[in-house]
Amino acid sequence: MEIHIGDRVAEVSLINKEGNNVSVSIDGVVYDVDIVMTENGACSILHDGKSYNAGLIRSNGGKNYKVNMHFSSYSIDIVDTQAKYLRMKKSNKEKQNDNITSPMPGKVVKIPVQVGDRLSVGDTAIVIEAMKMQSNYKVNSDCFVKEILVQEGDAVNANQVLIMLDLIAEEDNGATTI
Repeated sequence: MEIHIGDRVAEVSLINKEGNNVSVSIDGVVYDVDIVMTENGACSILHDGKSYNAGLIRSNGGKNYKVNMHFSSYSIDIVDTQAKYLRMKKSNKEKQNDNITSPMPGKVVKIPVQVGDRLSVGDTAIVIEAMKMQSNYKVNSDCFVKEILVQEGDAVNANQVLIMLDLIAEEDNGATTI
């Protein structure tokens, strides 16, 4: 999942949890910590022999927190795979990139296009299954399929480039690509 701390975005994964001992990966670096939730949103964290105390104030939605530590406060937003997926679908109204990427880990179910195919706005380029849900990834600009980097049945990672595209310049009436 993504965690936004102010302007910083961190990719966080839970690796292991046994009692209070937790192993997490933050941007690919593994941290082993001992975490104890004390009273009403307060927690004590032990890492490398140092103790840290934090007060957590949860927002109504449960995905946003205000974290108070000593003399510092941080706003934390947790973006799980479902929220990330919904954000990606919403942002599809933006200008088409020259590639299609997977917003989350999943499996390629279907690739209904081939290299060289011309796609029009709204055409499906690839179908990915994630969290037992299939999603059609459509283009929102006219383009050509330049390269397909995956095959049906492949497992894909979050932010993995799946298909490269050649966008068609609107003013050229389809004559050249950009």
